[in-house]
Amino acid sequence: MSKKSKVEEMDEATQDAQTVENPELNEEHIEAENASDEKEEISVEDQLREDLAKEKDKFLRLFAEFENFKRRTSKERMELFKTAGQEVMVSLLPVLDDFERALKELSKSEDKEMFKGVELISNKFKETLKAKGLEQIEVGEGDTFDAEVHEAITQIPAPNKKLKGKIIDVVEKGFKLGDRIIRHPKVVVGN
Repeated sequence: MSKKSKVEEMDEATQDAQTVENPELNEEHIEAENASDEKEEISVEDQLREDLAKEKDKFLRLFAEFENFKRRTSKERMELFKTAGQEVMVSLLPVLDDFERALKELSKSEDKEMFKGVELISNKFKETLKAKGLEQIEVGEGDTFDAEVHEAITQIPAPNKKLKGKIIDVVEKGFKLGDRIIRHPKVVVGN
């Protein structure tokens, strides 16, 4: 134990004497200390609750952002799967057109076996592309021209008033892959 200085001993003796002489001061002093301790506990508790609320809010926002991110990437992935073969499909469309022209010319020929062989290959090719999601955009003569879907190559005077603003001829067929148009049909419009 360390030795107390005379000054410290006198201070303790003075406090003890005051406590003995005036017990009301002692109780007030104790109550004041208890009240300040309670205030500190309440303010610490309030601070902890406020911090918890902030962290909870931060967590909820972060969770919502993550859910949006998952949804967005999932949607992008699905679109990518739907249109993954778009470049390949676009590059195969001229081959499909060539099959159409070949069948047209072979139908004029007398060699029916050659026509049947090319027709079988053409049909198989079309079915394979269709299975991969390629669809032909159906356009017929007399249909209303729609700038969103059709590509007008030229306008010619309409043979009659009914064909004014309508499609007169289809020069090149259009195709879509899923919901996306990958080649607009090229048409001639009546003026």
